[in-house]
Amino acid sequence: MTDLSQYLPILIFLVIALGLSSVIVFLPLGVARLTGTHQPSADKNSEYECGFPAFEDPRSQFDVRFYLVAILFIIFDLEAAFLFPWAVSLKLTGWAGWATMMVFLGELAIGLAYAWKKGALDWE
Repeated sequence: MTDLSQYLPILIFLVIALGLSSVIVFLPLGVARLTGTHQPSADKNSEYECGFPAFEDPRSQFDVRFYLVAILFIIFDLEAAFLFPWAVSLKLTGWAGWATMMVFLGELAIGLAYAWKKGALDWE
């Protein structure tokens, strides 16, 4: 038989978290309705981007090259995030850490060369 009393703190935590999140979400909405700042109009409900109406349908498809460049950016941004802690701890890791990072950078260089050769970085 399992003793369910040890789960009581978790249940109390979940109830408090649900209550606080509900207050944070719904209290400003209620205050806005009670104080009169909630006055929808056609201008407030219209879609806009950067301060002016959209030129075309907002559900249009993006070019796949946009996604390729975004993925490549994320990959090389994460590379920089791995390089900083590695550089700080290089004295502790020694030659093994240096060799491992060179293998990692080599793999990224090969991936960059492949993407460059395939034209993923060309923008028309």
